[in-house]
Amino acid sequence: MTETLHRLRALPLRTRLALLVATAVAVAVAAVAAACWVVTRAQLEQQMDDSLRNVQVSDDYVQTLLVACTRPDRATAPPLQGTYTVQLVTVSGSTCTAAKTSPIGVTAADIAVAAHLRDNSLHSARAENGKGMRVYTYAYEPRSQVPGLLQGSFAVSIARPMSDVDDPLSTLAWVLLVVSGIGVIGAGAAGLWVARTGLRPVDELTETVEHVARTEDLTVHIPVEGEDEIARLSRSFNSMTASLASSRDRQAQLIADAGHELRTPLTSLRTNIELLARSDDTGRAIPPDDRRALMKSVKAQMTELASLIGDLQELARPDAADPGPLQVVALHDIADTALERARLRGPELTIRADLTPWYVRAEPAALERAVVNVLDNAVKFSPPHGTIEVALRNGELTVRDHGPGIPAEELPHVFERFWRSPSARQLPGSGLGLSIVARTVQQSGGEVTLRPAAEGDGTEASIRLPGAPQPPPGL
Repeated sequence: MTETLHRLRALPLRTRLALLVATAVAVAVAAVAAACWVVTRAQLEQQMDDSLRNVQVSDDYVQTLLVACTRPDRATAPPLQGTYTVQLVTVSGSTCTAAKTSPIGVTAADIAVAAHLRDNSLHSARAENGKGMRVYTYAYEPRSQVPGLLQGSFAVSIARPMSDVDDPLSTLAWVLLVVSGIGVIGAGAAGLWVARTGLRPVDELTETVEHVARTEDLTVHIPVEGEDEIARLSRSFNSMTASLASSRDRQAQLIADAGHELRTPLTSLRTNIELLARSDDTGRAIPPDDRRALMKSVKAQMTELASLIGDLQELARPDAADPGPLQVVALHDIADTALERARLRGPELTIRADLTPWYVRAEPAALERAVVNVLDNAVKFSPPHGTIEVALRNGELTVRDHGPGIPAEELPHVFERFWRSPSARQLPGSGLGLSIVARTVQQSGGEVTLRPAAEGDGTEASIRLPGAPQPPPGL
């Protein structure tokens, strides 16, 4: 059985479907044919029994049969018309039949009817010539006693050969067998045709998948027709290839943008280091002020490289990756910590904060980095000795600066990776900070927006996160 299942699994899917259809049709046809044969047999047998009960044997025929049996030299009783056989049965079990008729075996039921112990009996028996017979026996009382004839009570048996039923049933069985065979073969052929037709989209999908695996061409598209499962599978495959193509394009763009962003600080760093190395090689001392400026530039470029590498590591995680264990954290505490770092980066700026307690469910380190990026953005674009206003109310953290602001046509691009405003390209940064903010906030179930300040110059960043139950004290 196990080996058969393995062999079936090794067959092509369309062949298995055709075999399944043929088997199902064969079982159904066999069940219908068997039921038809059984019902027809029961009806034919019932009709035979009814015909035996309804046969009328006249007294004259019985008397003639009696004379033929007791005085064969005086009379001969002809058989009844048709296939009926008439036989007289005595109490002793002896029989009398018409001429050229094979006697039928007598049973105890027939003798009981002859003795008038039963009214009638209906059974199957076999004649002396070997034919199977269906026999109906009933008690008979002669109208008058004829001297020299059979005296006393006896029974009359009327019989028909079972071939009257068996022959039509045999013919019906052959007809059903032939029709069933034709039906099964036709069902198998139809199943194979349906399987080939129905699986044609699957074949196309398979060819497309093999093409993608062979050529890595993600631009292929499978035509979709209808609303069935194959159409859904085709749509899913098209969506998958489109997502893979988009992901590959984003990856290529990320590498290209990262290379571009890394080239600038690396070039500047290399130039400064070469100047310092040439000074040492030639023995020509660089003026102290210029040397300090070079060292300051080297440190700034190294800091920018470290920040860019950190941003790239953060973005290296897929968007669908697990952001880490989410915890109930105090957003106001995280904002307060981020404010301390912002004050160190912009000591000449005035930062005003109004933080009301608000608890959220997020990854603490990622959320703190997002808040720090928003504050760094405000510090970067604030004018000297400017003011930054930070507020946390009802789950919305807002950071407002008084810088030049962002043009309306640039707002849709601020959260894109490596995008930088043309007016900010001379400022340090990689263009990844706000994209990291957007992803972190979205993974925490919130939203982030950047809009012009309601009054005056500047930009206002807003982070809105759903609240979480405050943890018990001590946790």
